[in-house]
Amino acid sequence: MKSEVRSIAVRPGPAVRPGFTIQDILWAVGIWSVILTLMPVIIFYMLLVA
Repeated sequence: MKSEVRSIAVRPGPAVRPGFTIQDILWAVGIWSVILTLMPVIIFYMLLVA
């Protein structure tokens, strides 16, 4: 039987460049805008209930 050697080509350096994508930034801005918009409503409700 013949033995075969299989090799995998690997690029030197990092495989994926770390960083934020446009989608990540838009998601974070959307979440913070919702939080900051609802904060006065939540505070007003807490003051009325307490």
